[in-house]
Amino acid sequence: MDIHRCRFIPYPLSAINALAFSHPSNCTAPGKGPSNLRLAIGRANGDIEIWNPLKGAWYQESIIRGAKHRSIEGLAWIQDPEDVDKNGRKVPGKLRLFSIGYSTAVTEWDLALGRPARHSAGDFGEIWCMAAQPKGPSPKKSGLESQGAPSLGAESQVQNIVVGCADGSIVLLSTSDGDIRFNRILARPPKKIARALSITFQNRNTIIAGHADSTIRIYDIRNCQQIRNMTLGSGPRKGPKEILVWSVKCLKDGTIVSGDSTGTVSFWDGKIHTLLQRIKSHEADILDVAVSADGHSVFSGGMDRRTTLYRRTTGGREGEKLRWAKMTHQRLHNHDVKAMATFETRGLSILASGGLDTMPIIVPIQEFGREHHRTLSSLPQQPNIRSAAKMRLIMSWWDHEICIWAIPRSQRADIQRDKSPEASEMQGRRLVAKISLQGEESITSADLSADGGMLSVSTMADLKAFRLRPKFGFLKVQKLEIPPEMSRTGAKSIEFSPDMKWLVVVRADNRIQLYRMTEAENPKKAPQFLQTFVKLKRLSRDSITSKWQHGSLGSYDRAIRHVTFSADSKILAVGDNSGYVDTWVLEGHEDLTQENDKTKSAGPSASSDDEYSDEEDHAIVILGQHWIPNPSASLLIKLPAAPLVLSFRPSTAQSMRNQTNGNVAVHPTRHNPHPHSHDLPDGEDRLFVLTAENNIYEFNVLSGTLSDWSKRNPRSSLPMEFRDQRERAKGFVWDFCRGNERIWLYGVSWLWMFDLSRDFPPLEDQPNKQGRLKNGDVGAKSLKRIRTNDSEDEGRGQRPRLDTGAGSKVPTSELGVGIGRKIQRIDGSEAVNSRWISLDGEQSIGSDEEEDYVLSNESALVSLRRGRDEDHAANGDSGDELDVDGETSPNDKTGVARRADNKPYWHTFKYRPILGIVPLGSFSDEEEDEKDNADDDTIKKVEVALIERPLWDVDLPPQYQGNQEWNQRL
Repeated sequence: MDIHRCRFIPYPLSAINALAFSHPSNCTAPGKGPSNLRLAIGRANGDIEIWNPLKGAWYQESIIRGAKHRSIEGLAWIQDPEDVDKNGRKVPGKLRLFSIGYSTAVTEWDLALGRPARHSAGDFGEIWCMAAQPKGPSPKKSGLESQGAPSLGAESQVQNIVVGCADGSIVLLSTSDGDIRFNRILARPPKKIARALSITFQNRNTIIAGHADSTIRIYDIRNCQQIRNMTLGSGPRKGPKEILVWSVKCLKDGTIVSGDSTGTVSFWDGKIHTLLQRIKSHEADILDVAVSADGHSVFSGGMDRRTTLYRRTTGGREGEKLRWAKMTHQRLHNHDVKAMATFETRGLSILASGGLDTMPIIVPIQEFGREHHRTLSSLPQQPNIRSAAKMRLIMSWWDHEICIWAIPRSQRADIQRDKSPEASEMQGRRLVAKISLQGEESITSADLSADGGMLSVSTMADLKAFRLRPKFGFLKVQKLEIPPEMSRTGAKSIEFSPDMKWLVVVRADNRIQLYRMTEAENPKKAPQFLQTFVKLKRLSRDSITSKWQHGSLGSYDRAIRHVTFSADSKILAVGDNSGYVDTWVLEGHEDLTQENDKTKSAGPSASSDDEYSDEEDHAIVILGQHWIPNPSASLLIKLPAAPLVLSFRPSTAQSMRNQTNGNVAVHPTRHNPHPHSHDLPDGEDRLFVLTAENNIYEFNVLSGTLSDWSKRNPRSSLPMEFRDQRERAKGFVWDFCRGNERIWLYGVSWLWMFDLSRDFPPLEDQPNKQGRLKNGDVGAKSLKRIRTNDSEDEGRGQRPRLDTGAGSKVPTSELGVGIGRKIQRIDGSEAVNSRWISLDGEQSIGSDEEEDYVLSNESALVSLRRGRDEDHAANGDSGDELDVDGETSPNDKTGVARRADNKPYWHTFKYRPILGIVPLGSFSDEEEDEKDNADDDTIKKVEVALIERPLWDVDLPPQYQGNQEWNQRL
């Protein structure tokens, strides 16, 4: 595969202004948090990213796009109280997300639709800070509850919102009844206006607010009275007189912690409201403070790029008061640290931080210094890059702009003759079109047709289509007239079919619509979209999930994440966040002489999740073809995690049914006014799926079963390096040149190749690393639970199976100065009776999430499916390919690979950070033009463009330089 490394494609990154976890910490809860735990990240361009921790896997689940002149400056989650449905079952409260952004409004977001749900604004100043009211104790059941009356103390489960404004006022907003509205003003602006910069709840009825006049004020929301003022004094000498209190937080015992513009962390008594201690730990402003759930650790971040840890200490004397001490600091970020958030359970203990360097960083709390931190990518999980390989065009988009680049075929001889930078740049690429959309909404999706002649762009408010024609070395952009129903509402995902006849549109409410395109008889005229369109409905799924907490996300789990067509454009598949895959097939044969069905298909539809009914009208027939649900769609299993890669295998040869008289059209009769053919597709139907847990599946969609390759290659046979890959996959590229059947998967910092024409090495040939799960006895026939202990030697580079949700453990040899992790206890006088004791404590398994299940006879089962004999395997014979199951797909020609020197996979970490990889062409595209050079090896390879976006190419504001930092940068 020929790779063009490209760094000329721009993608402006945006600073992180706010972070918020969807649930409060609970140190007694087992496992690594609830299944519906999410992290919301607010950026300066108005985008909100939703991240799924997934027990430490961390992947970007969705992005709520912003708009012009909008910024996210604060985020807060609440959860509505539990309810009871008509059947008497408990219904979990809905998770709700709120944001502020330098305006007088608080916005609630609909996660399922990806757009604002409602706003609340009032006659007060700009909102600078926001906090959610904590829940009270769980209400006790009473006799009236069984009679339908509300339970006692139910009001204590309602979480209201409090905001601080630029004029110094504190406002309480009510969130009851699923709405957000003004309740009352808790504090009027003082005579000397002082902005409310930070706010938090000490308990359910007490508010702590930090202002811009060196003062921390305490309010009681029950009577709207100010309880106390706490002042920080005057500012430093030769500096501003007023101290800005950028952050306030409260510990479990009520202690108040503040961070201010002098770089000082202050600890205040939460009962008598007096200063306990000050620690000057930063060289510049402290912008945010975070506290642990047990109240024993405090973190601060600021303009000097430091992340500082404080912990309680004592001198050991009886009766001596606890003091706070700065333990250490690290410069994890490359710029200002603006936001922090923490979440802790028994198995998950993490701090999330972000700032101007645009990258979220996950830091361990309890294992700080003993586990590595983890840097998440600032690039989108789904690449905003597309290509038209036949025309060698690359399209990228961001915010409101679209850029299209032309990549000419490399002329190596000309480049060698003229080695000037100008000549290389002109021969390397050219910007051929640039489009700026009007309106406030940002682009949600865009796609190029396969021939580069059509462009479609969508926002949450609109959808547009353009025609692209070459003219004088550039592209002439012509806006197309599209049906009103098509452009009436926006979309979150759009995609052209490979044959350029269909455009699939996924609306914000997950309605799926298909629009047919027709070519004009005159080639100078633009293609047209037919008025009649097809509505596709997904299968209804059981609303009762295995985990009760999932209900709090509502329909967000069913939000469509991926859309893909088969190579012959006759099968459509979509995947959602919950792991369901729905498919449809195109029946019949195209007949351009047949009139379209004029039945109105654009009627109202609440969602695409409705089940098909026998009473529905006949299917919409367009030019002799119509879309129907895949007859085997219900047989496709639910994936254990959301799909990150969803793609059909390319077709090596298009299969056509042999018909005596060609494509015979059907015509209406008196008894059958809407005739159509019922022939199903017979092309390539194998669907490749990679989930967020690094599991690979391949389905025969038309039969609803796993493909033979997938049966012979379960997850346990995948390379261990790939299974343990922490960064999730972003995309893929197929390589079917020269008879290859390869797929190239890539993440932000890695590139993997899998040869799907061969099987992976068998389980017994996999390297058996220490501290890993091992195969059980081949003769056993039970599902065994095998628990492995961590390796005592941590310096061998293996990834420990248990961590607290950030990075892997730091090897003992790389730890800083301090006491070791283990001590040796000797009972008696002989060292033989000694045993090692871990000072870190026993890492208990809190739930089944921390354990792996191994099918002990999986090795024999895989060998049986591959048609291998145990004796031949022992002698190194590769064996013959056999049809063991008797249901081999006609498209499956997978061979068996057992040669150790020719593995069916390859990977590299050479490229980073990767924004996206798109194909530019292959030998099959150039076959007609390059017949004379068909023996040239450079032609018989797939050609791709790998777009990198390193951080040093991003324009960031000047960073703060501390004392003697200039010496470290020389």
